[in-house]
Amino acid sequence: MKKESMLLEENAVFNQVVGAGDYFLHDVKKGQKFRIVDVEGNQASDSLFYNTHDKEERYSAENTIREQMNIFLTTGTVLYTNYNRPMLKIVADNCGRHDTLGGACATESNTVRYAIEKKFMHACRDSWMLACNENPKDGISKRDIAHNINFFMNVPVTEDGYLTFADGISAPGLYVEFEALMDTTILISNCPQLNNPCNAYNPTPIKVLVWD
Repeated sequence: MKKESMLLEENAVFNQVVGAGDYFLHDVKKGQKFRIVDVEGNQASDSLFYNTHDKEERYSAENTIREQMNIFLTTGTVLYTNYNRPMLKIVADNCGRHDTLGGACATESNTVRYAIEKKFMHACRDSWMLACNENPKDGISKRDIAHNINFFMNVPVTEDGYLTFADGISAPGLYVEFEALMDTTILISNCPQLNNPCNAYNPTPIKVLVWD
């Protein structure tokens, strides 16, 4: 369900542009709101979320899908952890829906899906591992990289139950906004994918804003 936010960008306490293919790592406190903005349109934002104080507790696709009985995320969706505790709530969304099933690109999947020579292209899992290696104090390691959410990405399910990667349904300036229900660490790979239409074959920046 589409819903506009009442929060103004000029009142944000944090505002950062994340370049195409870059990672983003940041903590938000319980009660804060944050927004992910698709700056130029059709840019997949591969996102993971962790309990700031216990990285073994993290976003769970399985629990979130089961609790809301829907594979797509939008306004009103509560994101649950692997301990089945509410972590985040989507409080505004003017894009309409977001993917929970498509997963993140990796060198291995690029090879299988596309061609051997695609193996060495940068991928979302590379961005996450770079974030872990460059920020060891945050306590996220390879074992903590679980299933992610693909914000702004269009992954329809066919009548036969197969996933397909389709042109995006987002547009410049559209966003998804959350309220933190616990202290949460955000880890985003601003997807560098060039081989399918999730980024319109042209990775572009996103923006992240936080309000108290």
